[in-house]
Amino acid sequence: MRFFIKHDAYKRLRIHFDMNQMTFREADILQFYLDGIKEISSSKVYERTADAVILYDCDKNKIINALREFNFENVNVPEEILENSGREINSLYQEKLVTKVLVRYTAKIFVPMPIRRAIILAKSLKYIKNGLGCLSKAKIEVPVLDATAIGVSILRSDFETAGSVMFLLGIGEIMEEWTHKKSVDDLAKTMSLNISKAWLLRDGQEVCLPVNEIKEGDLVVVHMGTVIPFDGVVVSGEAVVNQASLTGEAEAVRKAEDSLVYAGTVLEEGEITLRVTKTSGLGKFDQIVKMIEESEKLKSGVESKAEHLADSLVPYSLGATFLTYLLTRNATKALSILMVDFSCAIKLAMPISVLTAIKQGRQNQINIKGGKFLEAVAEANTIVFDKTGTLTKATPTVKSVVSFSGASEDELLRIAACLEEHFPHSMANAVVLAAKLKNLEHEEMHSKVEYIVAHGISSYIGDNKVVIGSYHFVFEDEKCVIPEGKEELFNNLPLEYSHLYMAVNGKLAAVICIEDPVREEAANVINRLKHAGFEKIVMMTGDSYRTAKAIANKVGVTEFYAEVLPEDKARFVEEEKAKHNKVIMVGDGINDSPALSAADVGVAISEGAEIAREIADITISANDLESLVILKNLSNEMMRRISKNYNNIVGFNASLIALGVAGVLQPTTSALLHNISTIAFSLKSMESYLLEEK
Repeated sequence: MRFFIKHDAYKRLRIHFDMNQMTFREADILQFYLDGIKEISSSKVYERTADAVILYDCDKNKIINALREFNFENVNVPEEILENSGREINSLYQEKLVTKVLVRYTAKIFVPMPIRRAIILAKSLKYIKNGLGCLSKAKIEVPVLDATAIGVSILRSDFETAGSVMFLLGIGEIMEEWTHKKSVDDLAKTMSLNISKAWLLRDGQEVCLPVNEIKEGDLVVVHMGTVIPFDGVVVSGEAVVNQASLTGEAEAVRKAEDSLVYAGTVLEEGEITLRVTKTSGLGKFDQIVKMIEESEKLKSGVESKAEHLADSLVPYSLGATFLTYLLTRNATKALSILMVDFSCAIKLAMPISVLTAIKQGRQNQINIKGGKFLEAVAEANTIVFDKTGTLTKATPTVKSVVSFSGASEDELLRIAACLEEHFPHSMANAVVLAAKLKNLEHEEMHSKVEYIVAHGISSYIGDNKVVIGSYHFVFEDEKCVIPEGKEELFNNLPLEYSHLYMAVNGKLAAVICIEDPVREEAANVINRLKHAGFEKIVMMTGDSYRTAKAIANKVGVTEFYAEVLPEDKARFVEEEKAKHNKVIMVGDGINDSPALSAADVGVAISEGAEIAREIADITISANDLESLVILKNLSNEMMRRISKNYNNIVGFNASLIALGVAGVLQPTTSALLHNISTIAFSLKSMESYLLEEK
């Protein structure tokens, strides 16, 4: 596509495309394309000018060539991204603000005063109606204060003050509505589906395909511990499904033949085959938006308390107004109090503070599902880590396959990969990747695969029973034995690796040695978390005591537990909460999901199991545990910002009231300063958010 370089600085380009302006859809397609170029560190598309600003960290010619290859028709963008872009919302509310300002000042210049008074009188009816409606419910809240201020001004024939109050209230309403819609939209996108592949049932075989190749009417198999990728009807199987992310209900629901299942819900137990009825993710997105709006999930506790306190101050404002009039007999001084309330700024600045923190989190690859979770992180004093894929690297690697059956290492790895690909976990991913790197094809050769949480996998290949998993599962639960004459080989397995055991018909067939090194940054992160206020830092793992102790000593946790089951992790979390500790659980696997759900805040690793990501309240990057320190700092900063905003708003507005009562400020001036301060506090709260949007 034709474009011009408008500005070229070091590692920064401003590009103009050969068109007058872009549609919202075209701008979103270009943004999606630029975001997909890994050498581009950040980019921003401006639809009105058809420009794009690009920051990059590679040779400039590589970016130029990528832009030359760009074409709107050739970029495959998921429809839900295009239909739920915030670009149109921003443009809509910017136009609303500009239109309101233009109409206000055009009217002041060109519309005769009698007509303007009639317009002001008509507009005031909405505010007076809201105030009377509030009183009819025996509530004295902000609408009563607004209605009184506007009504008294009109009764005193001070139409200019009434008009100014309504104009600034209208500006505040637009900004509040804009903030709410943007908050819900951003939060819903954070919670929306992120599923790339699904298991299609074709001719009795399961085939792993990208989700965009699945069509309505196809049969899709959903295994335990995974997210249901589509809306559909169960045609076979039985399962227990967690629908909390969709409906908010705490208890999992049983699903059997003919039951309806929904995209984004999590299959906790069992296995089902569903017939797809809807392939688009939009239904899930829309339902999430509805759930957020109904539950006010975005709000933190301190935010809600501040709002309620602001409303509770309204009766005192009204009382002070009447008392001032009784004592001074000066309507102007009394009216100055009416022109000021605390709630407007608080109700606007507080949600923006939360939104800003959530946006800052996303900039650091931290997805946060609501302000209340940030508040809980700020208050937390206990953090519990799973070991594998969390404190150790997210991508362990297979170092060797030790054969105990006489079969070749490649054949044994092929069988293991065929089983493990159904239940993604960091160890399973290592096996599948090792087979892929060796170009080992593993067509489905087994019967139904049964997954035993935190233990292993059991299935049949022909008439042969195959199990793969932990030592406890293979040797103690399944009673498998070491082949005769192989005891010495078994005793000399390398101790520096984690071991995955595979047995066929009750006999050990292979031990897969997996390197699971500690993350380089883990010890430093643990130390910084201690200084950030965590009193107890715990590691829990299903590995042996020997392995757990070695890892614990390396990273510096305050205590550790080895050979634990999923229910042990969840029980520990509940016990800590019973001691009035605020607990964060960090994990990445299916076996971590009960503890993630039980914790005050569940934090999942982005490349972990789907069920862990879906149940978790916060998801962090798999690349670096530094995200946890950033998360803690973000949470603390959000709480400081909310507290500072509250004190500044109360202090400033109290000063306006005092100056009004003293006769220093006229009611019109008080109203103007109050509403300008509301917008100023809101913009200050939104400062980093606005910088990101530019």
